[in-house]
Amino acid sequence: MANRIDRINEEAKKEISSIIRDLKDPRVTKGLCSIVAVDITKDLRWCKAYVSVLGNDEVKKGAIDGLKSASGFVRRELAHRLKLRYTPEIIFTLDNSIEHGAHINRLLHDIEK
Repeated sequence: MANRIDRINEEAKKEISSIIRDLKDPRVTKGLCSIVAVDITKDLRWCKAYVSVLGNDEVKKGAIDGLKSASGFVRRELAHRLKLRYTPEIIFTLDNSIEHGAHINRLLHDIEK
């Protein structure tokens, strides 16, 4: 069962990434948005999509707000593409792991000098 959920997570990540690239909301297109990970519950009712946004805090908040307002559209498109019995409700969550990793990399680089 876990293997099936893992496959669905990967497929949903790929499709949600593709869908948000086609959004025309300027809040989403202003910063560079990418889906880092997707976590779907076993009953396929909820999907937590972790989004990394390049930019300052205002751009990040705007991008998350834009994605939240477009979540119905994203869910409908995901339903057409995945063909699952249930299409999960999508919750977009800001993920700072890429920035955190870059910050640690900078600190290590500075220590090396």
